[in-house]
Amino acid sequence: MNKALVIIDFINDIVDKNGKIPSCAEQVSTHHVINNANIAIQWAKENSLPCIFVKVGFQPNYLELPHHSPMFGKAQQYRALELGKWGTEFHPDLHVAADDTVVIKSRVNPFYNTELDSILRVNAITDVYFCGVSTCWAIQSAVRDAHDRDYSVHIVSDACTSATEQDHQRSLAMLSRIATLHQAKNLSQI
Repeated sequence: MNKALVIIDFINDIVDKNGKIPSCAEQVSTHHVINNANIAIQWAKENSLPCIFVKVGFQPNYLELPHHSPMFGKAQQYRALELGKWGTEFHPDLHVAADDTVVIKSRVNPFYNTELDSILRVNAITDVYFCGVSTCWAIQSAVRDAHDRDYSVHIVSDACTSATEQDHQRSLAMLSRIATLHQAKNLSQI
């Protein structure tokens, strides 16, 4: 069994209160989600497991932006999620190293039109651990897709959140049918 940790969308535009779409900023702060993600990252690195950092972002010309999307359609208008800008940098409290693998996505699902699946397969990964934001969007999409790609799926539940605690808990309840839930502090027991 080969494991990897996938860390999703801990970027300033989403998780910092000064971001352009800070939908999860309050919950990230209140529940110490980045701290819990760092515990998961430390666990992975201490066990020589790959850490794959994923972020949503668009080129400055927004050519890959799905303009008709209710979620992304106005990103260009507000210059949100623009690659190379502060908004798409990982939050400064997140423990990302210069040599960590970073995958850029232009949709909710981190598998869609990215190299994520190829990276996992070439490294013979069987078990994928997810953390990030938001539980009800990117995490749900990633977990469902990973499940259907025949990975054993795990969620570091206290290293995830949504815009509301209710959305987060409802998502975890649904996903627990296809994924194993873990707390960051308990990963060392795996």
